[in-house]
Amino acid sequence: MDSYDSSVPDCSIVVPLYNESDALEELYDRLTKTMTGTGLSYELVFVDDGSTDETLSMLKDFAARDSAVVIVEFPRNFGKTASYAAGFDTAKGRIIISMDGDLQHLPEDIPRFIDKINQGCDVICSWRKTRVDNLFARRIPSRIANWLASKISGVDIHDFGGGFKAYRAEVIKELRLYGDMQRFIPAFAAQHGAKITEIPIENIPRPHGKSRFGISRTYRVFFDLITLTFLLGYMTRPLHFLGKAALANLFLSASISTYILYDRFVYNVPIMVGHAPLAALAAVLFLMAMIFITTGLIGEMMCRVYFESTGKKIYSLRKVYHKETLATD
Repeated sequence: MDSYDSSVPDCSIVVPLYNESDALEELYDRLTKTMTGTGLSYELVFVDDGSTDETLSMLKDFAARDSAVVIVEFPRNFGKTASYAAGFDTAKGRIIISMDGDLQHLPEDIPRFIDKINQGCDVICSWRKTRVDNLFARRIPSRIANWLASKISGVDIHDFGGGFKAYRAEVIKELRLYGDMQRFIPAFAAQHGAKITEIPIENIPRPHGKSRFGISRTYRVFFDLITLTFLLGYMTRPLHFLGKAALANLFLSASISTYILYDRFVYNVPIMVGHAPLAALAAVLFLMAMIFITTGLIGEMMCRVYFESTGKKIYSLRKVYHKETLATD
C-alpha cells in the first residue's frame, strides 16, 4: 500500500497568466474559497508568462500573505504550453488541475474534477458543450479539429483544446510538452494507458479583457494534428511513416516506366522523342522514393540513439505486483 506523506498537498491548481491583472483578484478569492471548502490541502501554482501589467506584483502580494500560493516567473512570454509545463514541473500535489486565468473556467467546478479522479480516472477533460465563441473563427474550426484529434488518437472526447483539466500527478509528470501540444495532452496520456473521461462545463464569455486567439490559430492546429499523427503512430518507427510515401512514389515511377518501355519496344517510339517529360517524371519519383527511404532509416537510427542515450522506456508501467505487495494491498 502506498505511504501517505502529509507534506505533499492533495491538490495543485496550475494557472498560466499573461496580463490578467483585471481578473486576478477575483480568481484568487474564488480559488481560495473553493479549495478551502473541499477540506483538502492545496497549493495555487501561478505561472506568470512574461506579463507586462500588474499581474506579477499582485501575485507577490498574494504569496506574502498566503503560503499556498506558488509563483513561477518567466523572463518573457513563452506561451501557454511552456507555462503548463513549468507549472506541472513545479506542482507537488497528488492531483494536478490546470485552468485558464481569465475566469472563463469556473473555480467552483474544481470539486467535480476531483471527484472524478477519486473515482479512478487518470485524466479528466472539460467539455464546453455549448460554446459562446464566434461561430466561424472559433467554433467550426474547433469542432473539426476535435473530431480529427479524436479519430487520430482514438480518445473519445469532444473537447481536446479546453485548458480546464485534472490529472493524477504521476500521469502528467511523465509527459514532456513542447510547441503548442498542450491541447493534445489527453492523446499522449492515452498512449501511456491513462483512463480518460470528460465532464461538461459551462462556457461563459470572457468577463475581462479580450481573447488573444482567433482564426489565425487554425493553421497551427492543422500542423499540430499532422505532428500528432506522427508521434502517436510512428514515433518509434519513422521508416513506416515515410515508407508509405516511398512506396507510392516507387509504384508511380514503375508504372510510368513500364508504359514508356512498352511504347518503346512494341511501337518503336523513341523514349526521348515521345516520352521525355514522362521519363523525367519517373526519374524524379524514383529519386524522391530513395530520399524518403533514406530519411526514414536516419530517423530509425536517431530514434534508437534517443531511447538508448536517455534510458527512456517505450512503455509505461502502472504497477508491478508480487507476493508481498498483493498481501499488503
